[in-house]
Amino acid sequence: MMNGYIKIEQSPPLQGEAELVGAKNAVLVIMASLLLTSGKSRLMNVPCSTDVLHMIKLLKELGAHVTFVSEEHFLEVDTTGVNRWTVSAEIMKKMRASILVMGSLLSRFGYCDVALPGGCVIGERPIDYHLKNFEKMGALIDINGEFLQARTPNKLVGQRLVLAYPSVGATENLIMLATLAQGTTEIINAALEPEVLDFITVLKKMGASIEIELPATIIVEGVNNLVPIEHTIMMDRLEAGSLLLATAATGGEIYLPQAQADMLDVLLLKLEEMGHKIIADSTKQGIRLKATKYPRAVSFKTGPYPSFPTDLQAPMMVLQCLASGTSVIEETVYENRLLHVRELQKMGAQIQVNYNKAIINGVEELYGAPVIASDIRASCALVIAGLVATGKTIMTGIKHWQRGYETLEKKLITLGAYLHVELSDKDQPSLTQVTDSLLEEAGV
Repeated sequence: MMNGYIKIEQSPPLQGEAELVGAKNAVLVIMASLLLTSGKSRLMNVPCSTDVLHMIKLLKELGAHVTFVSEEHFLEVDTTGVNRWTVSAEIMKKMRASILVMGSLLSRFGYCDVALPGGCVIGERPIDYHLKNFEKMGALIDINGEFLQARTPNKLVGQRLVLAYPSVGATENLIMLATLAQGTTEIINAALEPEVLDFITVLKKMGASIEIELPATIIVEGVNNLVPIEHTIMMDRLEAGSLLLATAATGGEIYLPQAQADMLDVLLLKLEEMGHKIIADSTKQGIRLKATKYPRAVSFKTGPYPSFPTDLQAPMMVLQCLASGTSVIEETVYENRLLHVRELQKMGAQIQVNYNKAIINGVEELYGAPVIASDIRASCALVIAGLVATGKTIMTGIKHWQRGYETLEKKLITLGAYLHVELSDKDQPSLTQVTDSLLEEAGV
């Protein structure tokens, strides 16, 4: 079903305006957090990506009743009937975000059996930060083959937890575990990405007691129970960044009325350093970009928010491939998030890799080639590269594109991009039909 490809041809400068969907990195953990409650919760602005559909299937597998109106981006989850806490390997291996149900299941029920998660091939992303701190709060963890079995024989007790690295997933899982624990939990060196803050807003609506203190400390006071909520998911800053980068690469102009500049500060700074014109007000929504014809190379290093986001490193690298000069990109978040380099090299990019650093010398042009996406953000980078490359680019690994984006290809086409999605077997259904079949499989 996912053996398709995207065909991209050199395109004119992208022009126009685009609407943004809800943030994938916010909605998945928020969906997982609904397991903390009993009753009906309603979420608005929910993207129809395959990761969302897999999470729906996971919730249904646990006994939740789910209604998803994909055209209206409306999701209702009734957790009243949740009566299971075992998540199959089939579901867990499709996306790493599935590990986030561990905190909510263990917090509410005291049990959870989950397979080790799957997802993108972008590094080990160990879950030690999750498990060691679960144990500090009183959970018993047993790894049996590919399964994690967790139990809380006694009431979970709040602790002072220190993260060696501000892991988003660990921060979110530990917050969920702490919401119904006894006493106070302090999470030191916590992740404070905008998506984490949106998630905390949801938990507060449920009745959780959560405060944020500087520097990067989240304090959770345990409560007895949490209640269902209604919430509108924040806009996807990574989709916004992807659209800005695609437009800049092609030399076009775009306006994103829903984008928030204060969530993309370092990206916007680097685009301005390249020579692109950015019009934005940090106190208001809306970002306009007008690309320069003569982009200059810039260097940057990825890191936890508010540093340059690792999720935009790959598409930003494409811009450096065609910029004047030399740039150095250092990836500090995921050790394998430079796999797209070899694909860009197939297209004529001049890139050298030294461990976690990429040194890029700008070239006059890229050339279309068959390429393979290794993760969600690599798929975006290769599509952007195809938009500016001479000739035709065929990108396989389409499952990653579908996991991360809700019909981003349609928005690019509306802006003027020459691309379309096909499946390798002409007797197979269209991409829209594939999404429909996933909806049917998820039971919504």
